[in-house]
Amino acid sequence: MIKSGIDQQALASMFSQATEKQGDALRKAVGDATLKALQSREMTLRNIRSVLQSVTQATSAGAASSALPAVDVQGLLGKAIEGMDAALLRAVEAQKTALAQFVQQGVGAQEKQMAPLLANLEKMEDVFFDTVTKAAQGAGAPLQGPWGEALSALKLKGSDTGASASATVEQLMAQARSTMREGRAASLRSAESLMKGYATLVSGILIGMTEGMHGATMGSPGTKGAAPAPDADAPAARKSRK
Repeated sequence: MIKSGIDQQALASMFSQATEKQGDALRKAVGDATLKALQSREMTLRNIRSVLQSVTQATSAGAASSALPAVDVQGLLGKAIEGMDAALLRAVEAQKTALAQFVQQGVGAQEKQMAPLLANLEKMEDVFFDTVTKAAQGAGAPLQGPWGEALSALKLKGSDTGASASATVEQLMAQARSTMREGRAASLRSAESLMKGYATLVSGILIGMTEGMHGATMGSPGTKGAAPAPDADAPAARKSRK
């Protein structure tokens, strides 16, 4: 049965026939299957949940048919969890690369496009544990104990997914702050260049103001704009013509 890109039947068969010495092979198989399924869809929390649920269900189906003692089954389930963790770690790294490109282009960590993506990245470990826990609860009583022990062991140690996601968010936040500071520094450098020309600019303005004042003086009464003096001979000339 193919569900969420996972060949559940093949995965279940591997677990049902596995021995306690095949844990590493199962971990790799689960990791590869999970990663392949994640690669075939958009990287959303909903799709991640769907893939993890399918892998957990297939693992439970196979483990339920195993003839191994409960303690060995628990060990195999732990390897399955490690495989899913390894796949999610790669998913975190892919998101880190994509988000770093946005940050390099100047997108701030608090901007509405970026903030939800970083928030989802921080939720990766919680989504991982919650999804596997809920899916394992449907496996039936015989497997709930082994699943619980395997999950508790990884929670106590901490998943690689969670550690990488937290570190990635911190790095991207720091990178975003650095980019913003560099942007402000560039603005300051532009301002400094303008300030270097400040004295010349003021000189030019002062020259313009001085020329304007000189023109106004030249047009004052008694100079260029003064009315002409009356002609003293004008009245006598008008009388003589009479």
